[in-house]
Amino acid sequence: MLVFSEDSYEKALLSLFEGMGYQVQYGPDIERDYTIPEYTDVLETSIGRLNSNLPDAAISEAIKKLKNIDSGDAIRKNEKLMDYLQNGVEVSYYANGEVKHDLVYLADFEHVEMNDFRAVNQWTFVEKSEKRADIIVFLNGLPIVLLELKSPSREEAVASNAYKQIRNYLLEIPSIFTYNVFCVMSDMACSKAGTITAKEDRYMEWKTKDGVKLSTDFVDYDTFFEGMFQKERLLDLSKNFTCFSKEEKGDAKILAAYHQYFAVKKAVERTVSATNGDGKIGVFWHTQG
Repeated sequence: MLVFSEDSYEKALLSLFEGMGYQVQYGPDIERDYTIPEYTDVLETSIGRLNSNLPDAAISEAIKKLKNIDSGDAIRKNEKLMDYLQNGVEVSYYANGEVKHDLVYLADFEHVEMNDFRAVNQWTFVEKSEKRADIIVFLNGLPIVLLELKSPSREEAVASNAYKQIRNYLLEIPSIFTYNVFCVMSDMACSKAGTITAKEDRYMEWKTKDGVKLSTDFVDYDTFFEGMFQKERLLDLSKNFTCFSKEEKGDAKILAAYHQYFAVKKAVERTVSATNGDGKIGVFWHTQG
């Protein structure tokens, strides 16, 4: 009888990420300060490369702001980080005897190849206690996705237990969620994504790789991961399909579901086509969820 362990599943996912062009690394092999959540060396190199038109003083100021986000609790800090990621970090610096104001960008959303994508397993982080996440996906050194896996070979180790582990991480190592775009819980048979404010029933599957062919019987893990983690799509989800909603019961961070994502993409495509054609766009039906 073939037993597919959590370790085997982790290795299978890393192989999948490698096939999508990510650099795969083993966390314990990386020399670093375990009390710092970001991948510092990669972050500094990436920010400098992406903003080569700006002086070192501007880059240093942006990195300092990233490392010292002080906006209250983990959710407030995450909201600030998302603003930085989507719109750039405002900096001020001296040049030629005067104060200059500019934006330092954390990602290049137009040129995918300019960014650094890494999938690192067993990434240890120490805060209130020591925790080791199964896989962290880094964008330019920022830990933007946390993956918590459970063994697909044990009935009791369902994806729901991964959600409980993620909530425990939020209590024990909250600083790593400052930089989080979304989280993933998966036991191979069931893979779902959600934000740091999402309850378990708001985590969602991703049932297509291309928006055309749907996986309807069950969501095989490669459909989920190749659907969400193609480099260009991960950038798009981070930039254009993740936002905060102000609600009476508390702020909610929202990540678009797969059908919403592809519907918007088609609507935009149809709008662009209509402006160059007959001017007829059609109707876009929006539903909650």
